[in-house]
Amino acid sequence: MTTTPVSPESPVSPSLIATLPGHFYTDPEIFRQEQERLFESMWFCAVRSADLDKPGAFRTVQIGRESVIVNRNRKGELRAFLNICRHRGARLCTEESGEVRRSLQCPYHAWTYDLDGKLIAAPNLVKMPDIDRTEYGLVTVALREWLGYAWVCLADEPPSFEETVIGAAVERLGDTASIERYRTEDLALGRRITYDVKANWKLIVENFMECYHCATIHPELTEVLPEFADGYAAQYYVGHGAEFGEDVKGFTVDGSEGFAKLPEVAEDQDRRYYAITVKPTVFINLVPDHVILHRMFPMAEDRTIVECDWLYAPEVVESGADVSKSVELFHRVNAQDFEACERTQPAMASRAYRSGGVLVPTEHHIGIFHSWLTENLGGIGA
Repeated sequence: MTTTPVSPESPVSPSLIATLPGHFYTDPEIFRQEQERLFESMWFCAVRSADLDKPGAFRTVQIGRESVIVNRNRKGELRAFLNICRHRGARLCTEESGEVRRSLQCPYHAWTYDLDGKLIAAPNLVKMPDIDRTEYGLVTVALREWLGYAWVCLADEPPSFEETVIGAAVERLGDTASIERYRTEDLALGRRITYDVKANWKLIVENFMECYHCATIHPELTEVLPEFADGYAAQYYVGHGAEFGEDVKGFTVDGSEGFAKLPEVAEDQDRRYYAITVKPTVFINLVPDHVILHRMFPMAEDRTIVECDWLYAPEVVESGADVSKSVELFHRVNAQDFEACERTQPAMASRAYRSGGVLVPTEHHIGIFHSWLTENLGGIGA
């Protein structure tokens, strides 16, 4: 039997819309443009604020092509800088995380910066009184805190945080109060799992946005959220939260009871799951007794690091309560999703996917993501 591949020139059934072509997931040049125009230009969720729990604590993160240091200064404030010494460009911090006493020192020529980025010492610096120690300090990166995380932006003129980041929650839930009630910034880290996914970051976003696959690969999730078995995504209309099954007691791997509802979560949010995508690289999952937050770090066109945090009321974590059943549910979901993305990645280079695939009606909102992407890339790769 001969089949005709779908292409921009081929008619598409009215029930279907075309996806991005396969090279959007394999082309190093498109990935470079994404680094420049998305990851290095938009707000990027970098570090959980509480991970930097004392002055001098720092973490380095890869954002696009840049290494960024996020640290806590002597006043207890978070600051962010490009991880580059201003002298000869050596990488300042080579460790992923750590703690310094009072300063950051380049291991090459010992140029030394305080925790606010100001140049405070260097060999023979006193013999060069004309050097402006602020001007030759570290290059500052814009930083905002929200939901208990440090969000950074490398752009010289960052886009509005309220419109692009907080606005994503409003677009999904209808208002800011619906996410603020979870008091994510006050929650404690119960578990963190880091996944090294051999797939393009967009495949992971697209997977998270739809549930057409849920009945096929997520048996545990569809037991807890039965409507997902019908293929409707958690994000398919404003304010919708998927309801727990009638016999389900909690958002756990076996549907058993979880923990007490977070104090400010509204009654109409109880026994419901909400999912939010904050483009380009963050997923927020809200359930009555905890919050799950994914941060993606795209490393190459075919590799993405995903760091996933499970956050609970402080008293749950402090008591040593067993959180394994709630962690296990979404850990299985993650593993199932990432395996599917890794199964898909090699096909992006196939001649069968040269012109892309198609989206069924319950996936049409992914087409909006594709439009957003191509618009921000300025038509590159089309």
